[in-house]
Amino acid sequence: MAGAALSLMMTGSAWADITIAVAGPMTGQYASFGEQMKAGAEQAVADINAAGGVNGEQLKLEVGDDACDPKQAVAVANQFAGSGVSFVAGHFCSGSSIPASAVYAEEGIIQISPASTNPAFTDDRPGPGVYRVCGRDDQQGAVAGKFLVDNFADKKVAFVHDKTAYGKGLADATMAAYEAAGGKPALYEAYTAGEKDYTALVSKLKNEGIGVLYVGGYHTEAGLMARQMKEQGMDTVLVSGDALVTDEYWAITGDAGQGTLMTFSPDPRKNEIAKPVVDALLAAGKTAEGYALYTYAAIQAWKTAVETAKSTEYDPVVAALNEGTFATVLGELSFDDKGDVTLPGYVFYEWKDGKYDYLVQ
Repeated sequence: MAGAALSLMMTGSAWADITIAVAGPMTGQYASFGEQMKAGAEQAVADINAAGGVNGEQLKLEVGDDACDPKQAVAVANQFAGSGVSFVAGHFCSGSSIPASAVYAEEGIIQISPASTNPAFTDDRPGPGVYRVCGRDDQQGAVAGKFLVDNFADKKVAFVHDKTAYGKGLADATMAAYEAAGGKPALYEAYTAGEKDYTALVSKLKNEGIGVLYVGGYHTEAGLMARQMKEQGMDTVLVSGDALVTDEYWAITGDAGQGTLMTFSPDPRKNEIAKPVVDALLAAGKTAEGYALYTYAAIQAWKTAVETAKSTEYDPVVAALNEGTFATVLGELSFDDKGDVTLPGYVFYEWKDGKYDYLVQ
């Protein structure tokens, strides 16, 4: 019996779990993005565990709900620290990722965001273990600003934002690029996220003769604006960023979403290397859209770094992330000295008949 007990203890020790986490808006108005991240994380953990785990150990996934609220994000980060989490794929909203990163840096937890695009997230990172596998708003804004000048020189362009770190940052970066390319904004205003009626704003846009509305914000409010513009008989083109990459946008707009334009990185679902993951997600009735594969890739990069370091300890894993090149569902990627990813930048998409795909010009 003593021999059996010793054998059991040794087996348990050899197969101790490594706890990692995914964090994002699992509830609230942006929960569709939390669903994307959770789906990608669960699939990554299932695939890694089925292939033998990480350094011979199985992964255990914790899910944190920050509801895109900065204070709740900090609470989630502290909860993860208390649970012995060594890595977090998160958060979604920049306004959550930035304050949470301070906790992770202090606690020695690696953070790779699949989705937070505000430049300050990495420009002002509180420690070396903060990364992202998505692009930045200044990159996204540069592409969008030039596009607006090149394609809508004959229309009045308005810029609005929701006052968040993400929304305002994206609108400001896009407007700066628009002005640098010779554009003259007709209007620049803030709106309040979470409201259901944007009639006053839409009426103002109509009175000003706005032909293009650039929205720095999320799909929920942008969808309502698109619908309410259509209800007022406007044919204004709505243009926005990567926070529209959810089918929920069309659920809000219906046909009023037809022709909406948005920037997002090249669609990872079209990568041949991602096909088995996409197929597995769809077969399980889960989403592969938006940031699902970005979350999967964040976990892949961390896994490879841990195997290179032969440890989950902070410093050796940071060194491996800084020095390595990682094969992921997004393609091969590496990180620069700020923690930003070296991947292709942003392209334009168009919403048509309930789906988004590359804009054909």
